[in-house]
Amino acid sequence: MKQRPITRRKLVLLGSAVALVKMTGASSASTATATLGFDELYGKISVLGLSFSDKVKGLAEAEVSMQGFMAPPLKAEANFFVLTEIPMALCPFCSSDADWPYNIVVIYLDEAQTFEQANAPIEVSGRLEVGSWTDPETGFVSLLRIVDAHFRTA
Repeated sequence: MKQRPITRRKLVLLGSAVALVKMTGASSASTATATLGFDELYGKISVLGLSFSDKVKGLAEAEVSMQGFMAPPLKAEANFFVLTEIPMALCPFCSSDADWPYNIVVIYLDEAQTFEQANAPIEVSGRLEVGSWTDPETGFVSLLRIVDAHFRTA
């Protein structure tokens, strides 16, 4: 069987197809949202403090979704709230990251909105920020945040 030479046209088409496959694969992987549970936040909880899990470290700056409950907010409409593992009667604000409860995540919304009942389960999606940070407006200290977030009733 005689092998036909590859023409310039076939080479350009092949290159375009390969580039398209690479672009499609990269974009779908980068837009995938990982699900994160409260039990996956920390690798170790000890008297020395909290250490982030490998999953959290790997998802830093990635899009994530979490389910939980909205802690009672400070006011009816704002651009942030605290997501908790279980419904809470009081807001779990802390004075420092040393006092940070292991089962909460601060949620910074993409825009201010009216909040849900504290006992209704919700699902939050946004970009995960990892590490101690102090909000310059409120002075609230957090270890984990989901930013540019939105939520819906779960």
